[in-house]
Amino acid sequence: MYRDHTVGVVVPAYNEETLVGRVVETMPEFVDRVYLVDDASTDDTWAEINDAVATAREAEALDDGSIHGAFDERWVPIQHDDNQGVGGAILTGYRRALADDIDATAVMAGDAQMDPDVLPRLLDPVVEGEAEYVKASRLLRREDWTGMPPFRLFGNLMLTGLTRISSGYWRMTDPQNGYTVISQHALTELDLDTLYEDYGFANDLLVRLNAHGMPIADVETPSEFFYEDEEWDSHIDLKTFVPKTSVLLLRNFFWRLRRDGGPGPVRSFLALYAVGAVGVVVALVLLLSSVVAPAGDSLDGSPSLLVAGGLSLLLGFALDLGSNAGLHTRVYAGADE
Repeated sequence: MYRDHTVGVVVPAYNEETLVGRVVETMPEFVDRVYLVDDASTDDTWAEINDAVATAREAEALDDGSIHGAFDERWVPIQHDDNQGVGGAILTGYRRALADDIDATAVMAGDAQMDPDVLPRLLDPVVEGEAEYVKASRLLRREDWTGMPPFRLFGNLMLTGLTRISSGYWRMTDPQNGYTVISQHALTELDLDTLYEDYGFANDLLVRLNAHGMPIADVETPSEFFYEDEEWDSHIDLKTFVPKTSVLLLRNFFWRLRRDGGPGPVRSFLALYAVGAVGVVVALVLLLSSVVAPAGDSLDGSPSLLVAGGLSLLLGFALDLGSNAGLHTRVYAGADE
């Protein structure tokens, strides 16, 4: 237990035969239950999980035969018959944690790139009631950016901006970071069956959390904790991930607006978004037509319409930001911001 709260850890693993054993070996002692989910790997990940768990069980067994932790069995190996994606593997662990009445459930990937010493910092905001969902972030301080490969830094910055708009968490950073902790209350409120199961899972989850009014927190985590092993390699195919995630974020943005639509300020920013988007599109069409067919008056009024539409969008963003301002707290390594 951690500060009188039961703690579970979900370890999604796909083709991590050389690294998942290290995750088992370095799991913090206060973790009560570990859900090791092999997502139908094609290598020896499942065998490595079972070997590592057998070694851990032997080491943790006490003289009276009991096992360390709040449960009779600390380690829970799970194997998918079919590959469900990283989100599907995490959801399998989430469902088991809910069934086990776990207070706080973390996710630590099976690639051994998430420093277990950081876990207490991620748990603290949940334990103290500050947030229902907490995630590590490599983007909170510019001095931490140097530890991330440049193309990943660019991609993360771009996805941060898009996910802020889609989710409504306007101060959130590093949405692709998979090192997270979620409260039992949040898991109970969410409809887990509707969550996206592929690599856009983390982005989709943020939108759903915002729709339920769940406060979240970012914990500053230097990027060297994630890129220190030469064996590490991403399973993400950027050629498919970028367009699929972009469509997901756009769809989720409209879903959030429809869900939140109602009287007062919320209806106001919905109207501003709609008017602004229409104004910008119409203005761009007029400008394009003036370039293709310069003869005529198609350009008249289009710059003003473009400016008006842009201002309307900016006002919509401002109202949206204000309506969600209380849902996000940034937490740094040493103290709150």
